Amino acid sequence: MRAHESNAQDTQTLDQNTDQNTQAQQRGHDDEDLARERQRDFRSYGWGLFLSLVLTLIPFGVAAFVPLPSIAHWIIIGECAVVQIIVHFRFFLHISFSRNTREDLQLILFTVLIITILAGGTLWILFDLYYRMMPGMAP
Repeated sequence: MRAHESNAQDTQTLDQNTDQNTQAQQRGHDDEDLARERQRDFRSYGWGLFLSLVLTLIPFGVAAFVPLPSIAHWIIIGECAVVQIIVHFRFFLHISFSRNTREDLQLILFTVLIITILAGGTLWILFDLYYRMMPGMAP
């Protein structure tokens, strides 16, 4: 009877040690995955910062040092602004066109639509009021 209890205890101890080793290995894999994910996020933020700085400095440099017509300056500023919005979405908000983030993208596009409607409606009303109150000074 004692030998049977001793074998049962040994088996139980062995199972506990095996479980502990398996858990330690799993934690090791989780730590490695977490470290890789942090490194990937850090790299993404670094690229985002670099591209944002470049896309900010280009319009400043063109406006300050390159003699172009006014419309060319506005086009360059607008293009850099749109590209910078895309950079912010991709590198800082981690929004791409993949399936799992499509809902986030739809929410952002809906927000942009609402803001555009509000801003456009406000400008429309303000210009209409300006025209009605000062018809001789219409822009």
